[in-house]
This record gives sequence, C-alpha cells and structure tokens, in this order.
Amino acid sequence: MTGYRIGIDFGGTKIEIAALARADGRELVRRRIANPGHYAGAVAAIRDLVAGMDAELGGTGSVGIGIPGSISPESGLIKNANATWLNNQPFGRDLTESVGREVRVENDANCFALSEAVDGAAAGRRVVLGVILGTGMGGGLVVDGKLLTGAHHIAGEWGHVPLPWPRITEMPFPKCFCGNEGCLERFLSGPSLAQDWKGPGHRDTAGIEAAAEAGDIAAIGALDRYVDRLARACAMAINFLDPDVIVLGGGVSNLLSIYDRVPLLMPRYVITPQCNTPVVRNQHGDSSGVRGAAWLWSADEVGA
Repeated sequence: MTGYRIGIDFGGTKIEIAALARADGRELVRRRIANPGHYAGAVAAIRDLVAGMDAELGGTGSVGIGIPGSISPESGLIKNANATWLNNQPFGRDLTESVGREVRVENDANCFALSEAVDGAAAGRRVVLGVILGTGMGGGLVVDGKLLTGAHHIAGEWGHVPLPWPRITEMPFPKCFCGNEGCLERFLSGPSLAQDWKGPGHRDTAGIEAAAEAGDIAAIGALDRYVDRLARACAMAINFLDPDVIVLGGGVSNLLSIYDRVPLLMPRYVITPQCNTPVVRNQHGDSSGVRGAAWLWSADEVGA
C-alpha cells in the first residue's frame, strides 16, 4: 500500500469514496456516484471507483467500506442489510477479488463511531459509543481506538434493545421489523419522532424545534417525549458500558436541544450519585462514513 487510505460509504442510493492521507487523515480526493441498486453493478462500480482513485493519486491505497449491514463471522456472508439484495452475498470476498487487494468491510455505524473516536468529537477518549439517529438507528463501540464488534459482529446494535423504564402510555410496544416489540429504533429514529409530532406516515423532523419554540403543542409534546426516551436509552448504555462519551450522528443529531436537555435527565436513571457522561454532536457529519471506513486500516498497514 502506498501512502493513503481509501474509504467508501455504501449507501442505499449513493456510493461515496474518499482518500485520506496516511499520516494526518487529511482528505485528498472525494467522489460520489449513484448506487446501481443491484449486486453485480455495485461490485463493478466500487472496482472502477478504486481504480480511478489510484490512477488519480498515482498509488495503491488501502480500501475499507462501510455498509448498512455486517459480515456474518460464521459464513462470511452479509446479514442485516437494509439493501436486501446485499444479504447472503459474499460481498467482502467479491470486492477483494474485483479490486485486487484486501477490502475490509464493516457496518456503517461502526465506521461512524471509529471516525469520531479517531479524530472527531470523541478524539482522545478511551471508550466511545457512537450512535446514528436517522432513518433507522444503529451504534458502534470503540475501545482504545479499535472497534469492538463482538462474537456475532453485532456489538453496538443499540437500536434493537427495548426501550428501558417504559411508561404505561408507551404500551403496547410497537412492532419492529426485526420481529420483536419495543425496540429503541421504533422510538428514537427520525421517522418515529416525525410520526409522534405529525401523525402516521410522516418521516421528516425538519422544523420541529422552531415549531416547539413557537408554541406548537404537538411539537412540544413530541420533543419532550423524545428527549426523555433518549435520556433513558443513554442511561441504560452508561449502566452497562459506562463509556467516556456518547457521540450522536444522523439527522436527529442536528436537534440542538438534545445536548442541553438529555444530560439533565440522565441522572434520574443512572445508578451512580453523579453522572457526567457527555452526550455530544458529531464533528465530521456526513463525512464520518468514508472517514471511518478509511480508518479500518492502521497507519502501519497503509505503508509509507
């Protein structure tokens, strides 16, 4: 490998690629294309993007990719991808063969957490919980600068644990696509907040804080319920993991009131006399996906 890391963010509608300098993570080049939406086309598109990046930079970069799913340790096949045509495919093996070098494939929420832990909002912290609050909900754990993925490669799947300390008014729990009931994703994703505010079918939370400030009773109520639920979820994570920091990403992380209100509510639920765990907004925003994928390779592995 020669001097730079290539990171790829594999989204449902787009594929984004960037190259970072080996030494300082400085962004060298970035490109974005539409996702072909089918397996063979996606593998070919990634092959061509990497080849183009290498040709432009005159080298051979390490390659990491973040996807909305993960590789099963047992089979080596993709599982839990919301781009369902990826599931049960040997994506990592096929990319390695197509690109002509090892390609490291990781969950996109893990890439987000790694990006923020290495040189983002959680830089210098030992134990980092990174959480994406967007169309869905996911999370990643980083300890001493390295991802903690777990025996089944599902560590940090925060969206699929039940809402803790539930209220009677939250019963019966809503069904989740995973087959269980009451998953955090059904309460803390962007569409869940939008539906609590405006009713079934709504998915956009834009303007909710302004509406609440203007006296919109529905917006006030939805935000009050949301920050309390997020505080309960963060407190649960603190009780079993006790991270040094919780970093939020995704569209809902742009709600500024979260960062004032949630830390004030967490002590009610945390089993310690004083709770000082910071809940912070991400630093790299939409760039965290490609940056985290690039950081799947260490500086020593990338080469001079």
